[in-house]
Amino acid sequence: METTRTEEFEFNGDTLIAKIKELLHEGNIRRMIIKNEEGRALIDIPLTVGILGTLVAPQLAALGAIAALVTKGTLVVEKEEEENSG
Repeated sequence: METTRTEEFEFNGDTLIAKIKELLHEGNIRRMIIKNEEGRALIDIPLTVGILGTLVAPQLAALGAIAALVTKGTLVVEKEEEENSG
């Protein structure tokens, strides 16, 4: 059985893309939400296993533009995890 866990990471504009690449490399991500300092969602990207390869080019370009505009914010990541039934 799989459960969803949410993690939040504070970022500065210049660290956003590096953090996203790191998280994508780890895998199991279902969704990413980028929020500004006030907590307002700027972009919400649902992810599936099949989309990860196509995400890298166009979405990273859009995320780069957002990172240039946002000096500080929060990256919210939803991850799928398998439950161990002991």
